[in-house]
Amino acid sequence: MFISVVIPTYNRLPILKKCLYALEHQRSHAEIENYEIIVVDDGSSDGTQEWLRSCSENFPHLRLFQQEHSGPAQGRNRGVDQASGDVIVFIDSDLVVTSSFLEFHALALKQSWKLNGNRNCFTYGSVINTSNFQSPTSEPYKLNDLSWAYFATGNVAICKKLLIRSGLFDTTFSLYGWEDLELGERLRKMGVKLVRCPKAVGYHWHPPLSLEQIPGLIRVELERAKMGLIFYRKHPTFRVRFIIQFTWLHFCLWELLTLFGLINERSLRPLLAFLIRRGRPGLAMELLRLPLNRICVRQIFREASLLRMRRVDNLIN
Repeated sequence: MFISVVIPTYNRLPILKKCLYALEHQRSHAEIENYEIIVVDDGSSDGTQEWLRSCSENFPHLRLFQQEHSGPAQGRNRGVDQASGDVIVFIDSDLVVTSSFLEFHALALKQSWKLNGNRNCFTYGSVINTSNFQSPTSEPYKLNDLSWAYFATGNVAICKKLLIRSGLFDTTFSLYGWEDLELGERLRKMGVKLVRCPKAVGYHWHPPLSLEQIPGLIRVELERAKMGLIFYRKHPTFRVRFIIQFTWLHFCLWELLTLFGLINERSLRPLLAFLIRRGRPGLAMELLRLPLNRICVRQIFREASLLRMRRVDNLIN
């Protein structure tokens, strides 16, 4: 098995360094003939390309490609196009893996291929969220690390031929969110089997919450709403509506949990600042998720209403 690890990146150099060093120190295994690390730099302005070129001797498995800033979907597609391996592993550039990461993906894939007599499957590893930059792999597994997603590119391995047959990632998803789950819907329709691989562990680093991050987090939710509607238009099913929270149940839920908007990013600010000062940024982030979810859901309904109005105008005119 030849594994190509595909990593799109954009202005994440500090954590990308840890990501690449971890990948360069993978345990050898009989199932893995060789592996390569394909980094697609999505127009970073933080010196990513310069640093990777200057340190290339430290990363013998690394292959670097560049593109103008066009999003992770385009980056992953380019990485797959350039990959030499017969198996593609997708991770994000802020994921730090264990030394047995590729080994466990390879073992789980081979076992499933042998059991089913085909390669119609993918393995999905564990993702543990952490804000510990110095030692991300020391983070314990937590209940909120559990994911019910069918296919998410934070930590998956799949046969390259199967991936190409699916049509790869839709580059219409140019903003934040949903391009991997949309591909997952196509894989599901192809009858591709999900194989859980909990021993292939990656630690997803994100900076601890600060008040300065709030405008950016709101922007992400607005983008996620726009991309969610693209997802739904491609797959107009109740399942997808539920995934993107485009239901009246979700609308009412977040209205009630935020007391119809009284609990918002402004009213929470003093409490968030207090929790951050007390060393509880994780709890602060969980509280902030209440208004963030409301913002996203309301934006989805707003965007859907605007689309309906445009359709009516087009019919009239």
